[in-house]
Amino acid sequence: MLDRFERGLVAANRWLLILLLLAMAVIIFTNVVLRYTTGDSIIWAEEVARHMMIWVAFLGAGLALRFGGHVAIDNLHRAVSTRAARAIRSVVVLGLSAFFIFMTYASSDYVWRTRFQSTAATDIPISFIYAAMPVGFLLMLVHLLLIARSYILEGEFERSEEIDGETAGSL
Repeated sequence: MLDRFERGLVAANRWLLILLLLAMAVIIFTNVVLRYTTGDSIIWAEEVARHMMIWVAFLGAGLALRFGGHVAIDNLHRAVSTRAARAIRSVVVLGLSAFFIFMTYASSDYVWRTRFQSTAATDIPISFIYAAMPVGFLLMLVHLLLIARSYILEGEFERSEEIDGETAGSL
């Protein structure tokens, strides 16, 4: 059951990122073509693309974490005994979990405080754009909890045929 949830979450997360990146590319490409062929541009294109980029960054952070794509210093837990390494990795997981929980709460408060503001070109509520933060931190927490056991016990991140930690970190 948990395995099916995990596969569904990863697939949904990936497809949402693909669709957002595709939409962002189409909007920017269309805007550039229109600017150079007609001299006019789409008024809302830059703003919407920027907001999509914010969502892509926060939604993609959980997948990058899952595959080991975030910056990490792993010399210490590789240099000590297996038992000490597991203890260090447990502290790392607990620290990250606490940080993600705090940031989910703090960013939710920030979303609530900006609920009456709107963007200039599209009149989209700012809170909708800032909602990427609590959603992203919650996704990072879920992805961390799903890989925590193998990370703590073996020091390994999730493996995939499509992407590895270095590739995930360079996106």
